[in-house]
Amino acid sequence: MSAPDARFSHRMVASLAAAAHYEEQRRKAFFSDVLAILRRRHNDLLSYEAARAALQATQQLPPRLETIRVDRIVGSVGRYNDFTRAFLPRDGADPTRWQRLDAAVERLEPLPPIEVYQIGDVYFVRDGHHRVSVARANGVEFIEANVIPIESRVPLTADVDAGELDIVREYNRFLQQTNLDRLRPEQRIFFSEPGRYRTLLEHIAVHRYFMGLAAKREIPYEEAVTDWYDTLYAPIVEAIRREHILDEFPGRTEADLYLWIIDHHYFLSQRYGPQVSPAEAAEDFAEHYGGLSWGRAADAVRRAVRRAAKSLMPKPRTS
Repeated sequence: MSAPDARFSHRMVASLAAAAHYEEQRRKAFFSDVLAILRRRHNDLLSYEAARAALQATQQLPPRLETIRVDRIVGSVGRYNDFTRAFLPRDGADPTRWQRLDAAVERLEPLPPIEVYQIGDVYFVRDGHHRVSVARANGVEFIEANVIPIESRVPLTADVDAGELDIVREYNRFLQQTNLDRLRPEQRIFFSEPGRYRTLLEHIAVHRYFMGLAAKREIPYEEAVTDWYDTLYAPIVEAIRREHILDEFPGRTEADLYLWIIDHHYFLSQRYGPQVSPAEAAEDFAEHYGGLSWGRAADAVRRAVRRAAKSLMPKPRTS
């Protein structure tokens, strides 16, 4: 076989291999979407536009060339429906382009850097969707990218999905009101359901009120925020981690458990007195409710709190 014929034959083999690889990835995308439907989970890439709106993130920093982790690329600018969350190709992908890039990777040819926006630990592809898809299909862990950082108050992480953007939006408003991210940079208070940050703001308001009574002075709001975090939230979270309580409640977060443990702390303080600490309440919560499902544990805590509150109500006077 002549050299031109050998090169042609090699290209044909590479082309057929790339076509087979693409069809394999398409099948994986189909089954991935079906499994997500059955599990009632989101399987789309994060929309950059939706995430930026939720975070009110507009400040753009100068771009820089970096080598980034492929598994942290979980979002897209405008093409979040064309690929699955794992960048498996759907109908919106271009088969010819995908296969050409796959064959280039097989030949170890260098590809140009992709272009991404970065919010927190998450990257959103602006240019290079097919390159990312091919990289993931070939087990590539790192890829060269022109990174454009976007400033955000919420520490967005790669496990956030499209269904949690309402929670992200509420978290952003909570930080804007409390400045907790600047007062305590290590904080990360993320709920599994929307509507919970309003309760935290109520906790802070009540905490501030009682601080004022004890100190006999007006307590600045930020002082109340930091004291609430240092004396209530952080000790409970530390106990949650120390006792591995979160292991008993899959799909929930430390912030979720904080709210239930606060209710449990109220119940214990009514039964045993104010000397019960939040950390002790967390440990008692784990001991009593650790083996129950989340719903049963929540119901049990609510019933206990109602009993404690009812016991404090004045008894009707008898004649």
